[in-house]
Amino acid sequence: MTHARRALQPVADGEMAPGLAIVRQFTPNWFTATMGTGALALTLNQSPLALPGLHPLAVGLWLANILLFSLFSLLYAARWAIFFDEARRIFQHPVMSMFFGAIPMGLATIVNGFLAFGPALIGDAAIVIAHGLWWIDAALSLLCGIAIPYFMFTRQEHSIEKLTAVWLLPIVACEVAAASAGLLAPHLAAPDAFLVLVLGYGLWACSVPLAMSILVLLVLRLVLHKLPERDLGVSAWLALGPIGTGALGLLLLGSDAPAIFAANGLAGIGEVALGLGVIGGILLWGYGAWWLALAVLKTIRYLREGLPFNLGWWGFTFPLAVYALATLALARATRLELFAAIGGGLVVCLAIFWIIVATRTLEGAWTRRLFVAPCLAGPKAPARFEADAV
Repeated sequence: MTHARRALQPVADGEMAPGLAIVRQFTPNWFTATMGTGALALTLNQSPLALPGLHPLAVGLWLANILLFSLFSLLYAARWAIFFDEARRIFQHPVMSMFFGAIPMGLATIVNGFLAFGPALIGDAAIVIAHGLWWIDAALSLLCGIAIPYFMFTRQEHSIEKLTAVWLLPIVACEVAAASAGLLAPHLAAPDAFLVLVLGYGLWACSVPLAMSILVLLVLRLVLHKLPERDLGVSAWLALGPIGTGALGLLLLGSDAPAIFAANGLAGIGEVALGLGVIGGILLWGYGAWWLALAVLKTIRYLREGLPFNLGWWGFTFPLAVYALATLALARATRLELFAAIGGGLVVCLAIFWIIVATRTLEGAWTRRLFVAPCLAGPKAPARFEADAV
């Protein structure tokens, strides 16, 4: 294997078989497509719009997302196996390394789908599978949330003027796993449920405070250095991700807390956690509304200037999806029709965005234009080459 790897590296993509060239250029940002697709399936399943065929469509999207995640995992594993020396350059790259966080977040949508759709398809085995996958997802999320910032501190070059919301990707994975813990815990036996619930709060704390501090820096960067270049324009939507997921995590964990804490002799704490979940969810939802409005305004400006398509367009989907899910969770917790109406509107917008982005991604994949690995050109790749992959 080592001999084959060394023999392949000097060969240009044009001299390789097309499949091998795709493997060489495959990067973790492709997993953002699994994040967006899986999140759409989960959001459609909770849509307040009573449309015929919506549930089967959601199930179909979730099953397709499992296949997509499996394919991407095989392609990326093949890159490490065949082009190891090139693949490891990603840890020096200040942008592409951030997308490692997309892997556990894509996996989380599959975990959540086993809880939402699995029991009707395969019975109780779905809970067992979801429980096992959640531990893998939590471990990967922690690894990304610690290792990638460490590489930022020790191996990569960053500056405030180059800061974008892409920095959030490895950080947010932990709170996505925390939200999944909130969905999983009620399906488990008492000891396991308590452990998953407590770890869910721990994962939330590993992510949300740090993500909020990055958002503060992002505001400072926007004030001092204005908007990023057009190729990174969609990154404006990524700021909505940690806010929406943070609110959703508090709401889901808080709704589990009364029964699970009471079963462990801590009934008072459970009631407090429920109240904190609702109040915290509302506060974060309001903060997210500000970032959503800014993202819309910035996107309109970028569209007037011309917004080139790249894989970064999947940033239109997952952040909006988790904010929509948080909105719908608030509708259930507060029984306010306002949240249900807004959530329904967000689901419609999400579906439209997904159709546009998925169509253009399929076109770009067919022509192989989207298979670009900036880390092959080194950590200081030209901005345009770097943005095409983002």
